This record gives sequence, structure tokens and C-alpha cells, in this order.
Amino acid sequence: FCPLYAAEGTANVISQLDKDDVEAVGLVKFDFLGLTTLTILDWAERFVRKLGDDFSLEKIPLDDAATYQLLSSGNTTAVFQLESRGMRDMIRRARPDRFEDVIALVALYRPGPMDLIPEFIERKHGKRVDYLDPRLQPILGPTYGIMVYQEQVMQIAQVMGGYTLGGADLLRRAMGKKKPEEMAQQRDIFTAGAEKNGLSKGKATQIFDLMEKFAGYGFNKSHAAAYALLAYQTAYMKTHHTAAFAAANLSAVMDDTDKVRQFHEDATANGVTILPPDIHASEYRFVPVDRKTVRYGLGSVRGTGESAINAVLEARRSDTGGGPFKDLFDFCRRVDKRIVNRRVVEALVRAGAFDALDPHRARLLASVGRALEGAEQAERTASQNSLFGEAEVPRGGAHAYVEAAPWDLKQKLMEEKAALGFYLSGHLFTVYEREMMGFPRTPLAKLAPSNYQVTIAGIVASARTQMTRRGRMMVVMLDDGSAQLEISVFNELFDRHREKLKEDALLIVQGKAQKDEFSGGLRVTAEELMDLETLRTRYSGRLKISMNGEADAKKLQQILAPYRANGSGGFKVIVKYRKDGNECEIALGDAWKVRPDERLIGELSTWLTPDNVQVVFGGASV
Repeated sequence: FCPLYAAEGTANVISQLDKDDVEAVGLVKFDFLGLTTLTILDWAERFVRKLGDDFSLEKIPLDDAATYQLLSSGNTTAVFQLESRGMRDMIRRARPDRFEDVIALVALYRPGPMDLIPEFIERKHGKRVDYLDPRLQPILGPTYGIMVYQEQVMQIAQVMGGYTLGGADLLRRAMGKKKPEEMAQQRDIFTAGAEKNGLSKGKATQIFDLMEKFAGYGFNKSHAAAYALLAYQTAYMKTHHTAAFAAANLSAVMDDTDKVRQFHEDATANGVTILPPDIHASEYRFVPVDRKTVRYGLGSVRGTGESAINAVLEARRSDTGGGPFKDLFDFCRRVDKRIVNRRVVEALVRAGAFDALDPHRARLLASVGRALEGAEQAERTASQNSLFGEAEVPRGGAHAYVEAAPWDLKQKLMEEKAALGFYLSGHLFTVYEREMMGFPRTPLAKLAPSNYQVTIAGIVASARTQMTRRGRMMVVMLDDGSAQLEISVFNELFDRHREKLKEDALLIVQGKAQKDEFSGGLRVTAEELMDLETLRTRYSGRLKISMNGEADAKKLQQILAPYRANGSGGFKVIVKYRKDGNECEIALGDAWKVRPDERLIGELSTWLTPDNVQVVFGGASV
């Protein structure tokens, strides 16, 4: 019947005929779709049962009001088929409240039938629906008088035109192929049959014209219904089993840090707490702890891998010497070092997985090499002892740690990002927030369209190039912890400030905020860009330092000396001094004005803590 071949390098047998010829020689063509969503639903269902619920997806009601409320609000991240910006907009306008609506929306959201969506939504929400014949009402009623499905075209042919179901299927195929000679023949058959069923020739022609128009758009309802069921099931799980659903989705995308970040943000926005990675409590995948809490999966830490994490879990659960790890040295002694190498341990430290043992991540990271060497030496010694008699096996302890200066918040977050792909324990903007309090700006969450120039600030989350009619443009995603916003930076400005548009850099933007018609949100066109150093220099102010009676004034002089302005400009230094319950502010003379250098702020913050060092801007305006 059909010639076959095996693709090079595989044993898979493939037809040498295409889909049309395969059907022509009498074989049946099937399409099999492998959907990750099925795995996610399976995992989520198992998680729910592990939490103690007697739950089955097959038994969920299809008329759950809370699920339709979630859909209508556009809260559809991780909801199958309904995640895209266009789908969210459509579903918010449509406000589905029954399963038939979800099926129709899935079928309509394609090129061609999308033109029918506004009419569908208007009719759903009260616009009058007229039928050319009463017999059309039961067929087209579920879709408010609009032909959406191929099955509806077939039903009309059967009921109105007297077709058999086999004949109706041939009509559907003819309409889909749009062959003029076949359509002329089918028109005559339909009209003749409709007249026999009591319809005038004019109305029969009118109905056939409608069928012909919509058959080109028509979607197979059984396919749309299957997809709609998955959409509904994912929405139901997100509504009623949020943590289990979040854990399943996060586990499915563990290797894609951008998606992990997206699902992490969505889970948090839906009231789920994501606990940090922990070598004592985490599994390989993300797992729900209760209905509102998920534990981070160790497999999502960059640079680890499934075999390494399984080796860690095996050491933790081992019958001999299992249980909680005592410290980093105990961990390195117990894991299989052929699989859990230095890179893996360092990644886990950066991710915060050892915080339960010791929150001093800098010291842990500095000690990884020593801990691994000590563990290997202990194993060698143990091997020798087994040959030459018993002896004390040396073990590392807390005293063996390599001392290192603690990381400040910025470094801690940057190390976390290196391990996880995003900041987990905080937001990088908080590093600058205290200083930015002294500079008038509008938080991104409170930004509104304006004809006046606004000043905003945030961390550069991403930057991409885009071609427009005005030439090349940079689209920068700015994030200040309250919201994210796209900034348009046109070519001339981009060329002048290229070095400021780096990921994770603080960026201050002055420009116009306007409504973005495409996304429905806001977009700012940048007119001026500044980094922190430019901001400090342009809006010269004061450097305010808080000290107590124990602080060393000579050390302050030593830190300030290399940064003295030596000329016009610079920041005046104000020292707030406390001793014996008394305090005063002392302004140092102009000779001690300093350049507002990042390194100076860093040195002072390390010495006196960041809360005791504040830049106060002067002359800034929005």
C-alpha cells in the first residue's frame, strides 16, 4: 500500500507518501500531540493527594464559579492555551461563565475567525440574535448564532439539506478545500434538499452562503473541546490547588530560568509562599508543603544536575549516617564526590541551600575547596586504617572554615542570580532604595500617562534591539520592585549611553509616559538616562554619615581622603555624632567635600553599616 523508509540514525519507520497520498491509498492518518500540560496536571494531581485530599481531576465540576472568575480576570499564566496577551484580553472581555464558552473561545482565537470574536462577545452579553430558520437555533444556540465549528456546518447540512452524515462530511471537506466545481455541485444538492424540507430557494441559498463562508473558518469542535477541557482543568487547579499547581509548573520548567522566574512571580502574586532551596528539606523537584507553600527544588539550581542532586538526597536519606547534615564538612564527607563536585557545592551555597547550616554564605563559599579536600583526605585515611589498623579519622569542623568578609545585600542577590537565574530573597532595587528616597521620582506602579516629563528609576531586567520607522531602538525592561515597565530608547540616546544599559544596572530615566495601545499598558519614551554616579554628580547634595562615640574619627578621615573633590563641586559631608545620649550634626569644611564615588559609599557602608550612610540630593526636580 505504501512505500516506507527509516530516517538516518533511527529505527523509526516513516511513510514516503505525504498525508494526502497516504489517505488516497486507503490508510488512516492520525495526529498525536505530546503536551507537557498533561504531565503538569498529573504531577499536580499527585501533589494534591500527597497533601491528604482524596482528589481526582476526572471528578471536578465543569460549572465552578470561582474557576470562571479566575478566567474572566485574565489571571491565566500557566493556564493551557489562554496565556498569551491576546488571549488574556479576549477572555477578560468575553467573561466566560460556562464550559461551552471556553470551547468557542479556543476555536475562535485563530487567524480568520478572530474577526468574529467582537460579535461573539456582544451577543454573549445581550445583543439580539436572529436565526434565518427556527431549526438553526438548537444547532447555533451554544455559540450565539455564529457558526464556529465544522460539526455545526455538518448538522445544518443534515437537518436543513437532508444530507446523510457521510454526505455532510464530504460537504465539510469540499468547503474547506474551496474547489469551485465541487462547491457548485454541493450548492445544487443542498438547495434541492432544503426545498424538500420546506425552505424557500432564496433562504436555502442564503444559508448555504453562510455555511460556505464559515466552513473556511470552522474548527473541529472535538479538538477545541479537548483543548478547552485542559484549559479548564489547569484553571481549576490554579484556583483551588494553587500550591500543588505552582509546584508542578515550576518543576516542568526547571531548566529554563526565565520561565521559573515568571512562574515564581505568578505563584507569589496568587498567595503562594516559595520557600528557598534547603539541603535538608528540598527535593529534586519543587514540592508543595501545604496548600499555600512550595519548597524550592534543588534541581533548579544552575550547575547541579539530576544525578548530583539525587546523590545529595541519597546521602541525606542513607540508613548509615543519614539525617541532617551537621555542617559543610559533614556534607562533603557524606556525598559521592565523583558526582557532587566543587561546582555543584558552590552553586548550592550561592543559592542559599546551606543557610540552615550557616547563613554566612561568603565563608561557606570560601571553605568549599577545603571541605572537599578534607573529606577526600579522610576517605584516604579511612582506607589506610582498614589495612593497617584503627586510628582516629580526622574530620573538619566549624573551626576549619576559611574566614571571609560577609556579602552585602547586592553581592548576595547577584550570587543568588548566578545560581538561580533571578533574585530570590529580595530585589536588587532595595540596595539603592534608601539613597533614591532622597531623590524625587515616581514609582513604576504609580506611573500614569502624562504630558509632562517624569522621572523613574529601576534595575535593567532586560534590553533588546528593535527596528522602527525612526531607525534602531532599544527596548529596556525596567523593574523597581513595585512593577515592570518597558522603556523606549531611540538610537541617538542609546549611542550616548550604551554602557548604562547593562542587565542588573540601576538606571534613572526622564521621559514621557504614554498609553501603549498595543499592550494596553504604559510605555515611557526616554529623553535622558543617568546611572547613579551621574545622578550624584548632577544633583549635588550632601553625604550624611551617622557615627557614635565609639567610632574612629581618624578612620573616617582615612576613608574620605582618596575621594576629596579638590576643587569646585563635590558633596558636603555631614557627620551626625552621638555620645552619652547626646547628638549633634557637624558639617565638615569645604576642603573635605568628596566625589560621590560608588567605592566611597561602599567602604563607608561596610564600616558603619548601610543604614548609617545616606546621600541626600539637592536641586533635583521631576
